[in-house]
Amino acid sequence: QVQLVESGGGLVQPGGSLRLSCAASGRTFSSYTMGWFRQAPGKEREFVATINSNGGRTLYTDPVKGRFTASRDNDKNTLYLEMSSLRPEDTAVYYCAANPTWSGLSSYLRAYTYWGQGTQVTVSS
Repeated sequence: QVQLVESGGGLVQPGGSLRLSCAASGRTFSSYTMGWFRQAPGKEREFVATINSNGGRTLYTDPVKGRFTASRDNDKNTLYLEMSSLRPEDTAVYYCAANPTWSGLSSYLRAYTYWGQGTQVTVSS
């Protein structure tokens, strides 16, 4: 079992920045793939970023490349998503997810077994 709790969402103006955190407990955090997804109102949940088990490799969806950075601190069992140059279209509920069966990168939503409750990010002036 893996428990995930996101934090750090909120209201930010266009061009602003936020850092999301995802605290993990349960199975050995340092051994598995983590991902960030988001879901905007009326839309399906979509991939944002993934990071491998040791944090050395990342993959991003094209709309966030150069603006978002995923990282992890395996000593603190915590995943992060640094978001900058935020745009109104980034408004969504952001979810972290864990894939304990894999240690590489994964952008496939159905590959993730465990999900956090989500944190709202609203980009608006």
